[in-house]
Amino acid sequence: MKNLILRTITGIVYVGLICATVLAGGWYFIFFFALIAIAALQEFYSLSNSSTGGENVTTLVVDVAGGLILCVGLGCVNLSLMSPFTTAVLGGTFFTVYLLYLTFRLVMQLYSQESSPLTNIAYSYMGQMYIALPLGLMSMYYTLPDGKFLLLAMFIMIWLNDTGAFLVGSMIGKHKLFPRISPNKSWEGFIGGVVFAIASSFVFKYCFPSYFENISIFGLAGMGAVVGAFATWGDLVESLIKRTLGVKDSGKLLPGHGGILDRIDSLLLVIPASLLYLTALVLFT
Repeated sequence: MKNLILRTITGIVYVGLICATVLAGGWYFIFFFALIAIAALQEFYSLSNSSTGGENVTTLVVDVAGGLILCVGLGCVNLSLMSPFTTAVLGGTFFTVYLLYLTFRLVMQLYSQESSPLTNIAYSYMGQMYIALPLGLMSMYYTLPDGKFLLLAMFIMIWLNDTGAFLVGSMIGKHKLFPRISPNKSWEGFIGGVVFAIASSFVFKYCFPSYFENISIFGLAGMGAVVGAFATWGDLVESLIKRTLGVKDSGKLLPGHGGILDRIDSLLLVIPASLLYLTALVLFT
């Protein structure tokens, strides 16, 4: 009972902070998700190098700094918080510094005494692609028509997908979706989650029409289908990582919920997939 109460309180605070920062946008958005990126990168690098006693402190700091540069740099450019000239200069600076990180990280590995240097550098670069890049790209939502509200809708769709998958899977789930990686997931739960995500699009469009003026109900429903599918794949990818590394939770940062990676695993695949979908929708409609 105590754990349930703690889990509920943590969930409410987590959801509230995300909704507030998405609606506030600007530096609030950049700062909050920069903190998320730092925590997620630290968890990933600690987990991926756990078999060798954890990542070297120096390389851990460099890798997290690299991810932060990518995440914040993309956020500053996409949100255009300064003059066009300053934004262009800042974007070029971030890009240059990030290229230096990628190069310097390879040179650092030459001086490493670790038993598997190629594995270590692969994990370093994977963390950048898997965590920092999607979180940085998320700011591109603000460049789209109705982008702020579409971004909030994306988060709500992810949460409803999780809820629908759990409820339907618990009640009628019989056919295993991916038993090799996640034995508890079922096809019935997967379909239920996607249906919940798609159903939410009708609520958004017809209950809050002024916030979604530039996207049709069919476009919004398609977004729900994309979010539902990639949220499930995102969860499975993190399950694959944890199963490979032999851990249950990515960390203990969130009381009752585990680590931050356990909470944003779906998000990391949904961001690029939904952005590609919405961008195509804008270009071809």
